[in-house]
Amino acid sequence: MAMSTMYPKYSTKMENDTVTMEQRLLSKVSNLVLNTTKCTGCGICSEVCPKDAIVLGLVGAVCRGAVEDEAAISVDPAKCSYCGVCTIMCPFDALEVRVDGEPSLPIKEQEGFPEYDFTAEIDENKCVRCTTCSEACPNDSIVRNTPIYEGEVADGVKRQAALDAVTTLVVDKEKCSVCGICASLCPALMIKRVPFTAEHVGSAGEVVWDNSLCNACQVCALACPDDAITVERVVTPESKLPGNVVIDQDTCITCSWCEKVCPEEAVTIKKFFDGDIIFNADKCPGGCSTCVDICPCNAIYLPTPVPALQMKRNSIEPNIAVNKDLCILCGACVNACPSEDVITIKRTGIHVKGPETDLYKTIAAKLCIPRSSKVREDKFGQVELKSLE
Repeated sequence: MAMSTMYPKYSTKMENDTVTMEQRLLSKVSNLVLNTTKCTGCGICSEVCPKDAIVLGLVGAVCRGAVEDEAAISVDPAKCSYCGVCTIMCPFDALEVRVDGEPSLPIKEQEGFPEYDFTAEIDENKCVRCTTCSEACPNDSIVRNTPIYEGEVADGVKRQAALDAVTTLVVDKEKCSVCGICASLCPALMIKRVPFTAEHVGSAGEVVWDNSLCNACQVCALACPDDAITVERVVTPESKLPGNVVIDQDTCITCSWCEKVCPEEAVTIKKFFDGDIIFNADKCPGGCSTCVDICPCNAIYLPTPVPALQMKRNSIEPNIAVNKDLCILCGACVNACPSEDVITIKRTGIHVKGPETDLYKTIAAKLCIPRSSKVREDKFGQVELKSLE
């Protein structure tokens, strides 16, 4: 059977963690590529798509790993205009438009379109190069440009090299009996001994010190039976660990975990959206914890149960809660929740820079409509947006 030569041709292909939508013309091939490992099911792409080509899938099930070979969103390759609006507006960098194999943003190139204007900065003067922010970041967006020391890996850089310091070791030759204890304990010390001979019976020689191996632990001084060793280490004022710590601007989702946990208050974060999120805990059925599992910011949690004796009369203790400081108002939790009206999201502003075109203004107005969710009656397990206007 002869193959059709009619154009355009459309296709969708899923391979490993990538879903590729394709529009093939005679002179051009356009693709929309979805990275399923980055997609959180927030649904912003479906809200901003000018062609209504993107719909939500089984967000909760997909993001929890309950189903295989599925994505949290579905894109109609024939409806899609491959304009790049979804690519620009995705907070998680999960979508990319390619034209003839090269990354492209036709909407910016042809009409102009703004991009998020956010702040994610670390004050190098305040930062002490600790690991707190990198351990807390839910998206691995903290980049530590510092040496890897022996505390992290066995063959790492020696800890004594971490700070600018001057170490001195003095051996009192009048007291030292050249017993060799210090050298047996420490690789920084070696005994250069005068050979033993029948003519000159006795212990003689000197202690040789390798400054590069000494960490000023003072074990040699404490163990010396002759009190012959003195060790001092003076750290240069305002000395810090070498290198720096920065935030990857391409992967940061502005959750502000780094800002909240930094012991030196060295981090500044300005988020993508302004607004509020409300949990109606009395409507939450409890027990599913889907929103907790899929939240890309680790902002939702199950409160520690209050002991029965401490509960107030006629009170209802919430079985779900959110730390609003950490929430970026992406909407993933709303789309994954299997119950109606449990979570309400209210965006009141979007921080952008660049030309605010009429298309953008329409999209921004749509994103700022308060919404909740409801379960679709026609498709089991799927959720659809519920406008509260």
